[in-house]
Amino acid sequence: MTDGEWQLRDQEEIIKGNEALLGKKHLLVAMTRMRNEALILPDTLDYLASQVDAIIAYDDASSDQSIEILRSHPKVALIVANRLWQSDMTERTRAESRHRGLLLNLAQTELSHEWMFCFDPDERVTGDLRAFVQGPSGDMCDGVRVELFDAYMTHEDKEPYTPDRKLLDFRRFYGPERREILMLWRDHPDVRFVEGGGRTPVGMSALNTALYCQHYGKSLSIPHWEETCDYYIRYFPPETYGKKWKKRKGKAIHTVSDFNRPLYPWGEQLFSNAIPI
Repeated sequence: MTDGEWQLRDQEEIIKGNEALLGKKHLLVAMTRMRNEALILPDTLDYLASQVDAIIAYDDASSDQSIEILRSHPKVALIVANRLWQSDMTERTRAESRHRGLLLNLAQTELSHEWMFCFDPDERVTGDLRAFVQGPSGDMCDGVRVELFDAYMTHEDKEPYTPDRKLLDFRRFYGPERREILMLWRDHPDVRFVEGGGRTPVGMSALNTALYCQHYGKSLSIPHWEETCDYYIRYFPPETYGKKWKKRKGKAIHTVSDFNRPLYPWGEQLFSNAIPI
């Protein structure tokens, strides 16, 4: 799919947030897509506020207060609001790249920036993004793969997340499985999303691996775990996501990771035992 085909559909509209952010040159802009993230969204936006200049978001037919929370935050410049949830499995798979392609096109036309940070609301990068892109490491690359680790609930640490808490460092233990996710990239005309590429854009020649990320998609609460299992079972092909998430139903509390490996506290012990997946 080419850049020109990332077009708004009839059920999608652009909502302006803080219009003072538009038409300016920014160092670092963040983009994200979400559905029903009102529980963690205030903390997500506050966590980003000191690191980025502006935020652009795609809301995928949320039925909670996600859009209202986005509109009220001073760092949110634009929101693409989808009013019609599409449950088709093929459409769900395409949405990963399509939504981000829309956001990137909007950012390139409305929010001039040197760097883009692409994140999910349940992710927390532990380093200083702003210092990184302004430092020598940022000068040496077009894009940055961030090392992401899943946080887990255990018998001793299973209390549900509540909005009065910070999500960063919320859980004690993490699986050693390390995913390298391209989250940061320098803006230039060749960077784009393509169909089937998921959350990973193409068009960069010099990539670096740096920074660490805590991922809380498996550990907000036991009910959230069950909802996540149901989501992947219902909306994604069995051969990719559905089958493995069906096996995870009823198994929110962990003594080992989903890949049957020991859990580690956040820090050097975890990083030194990391296993790429």
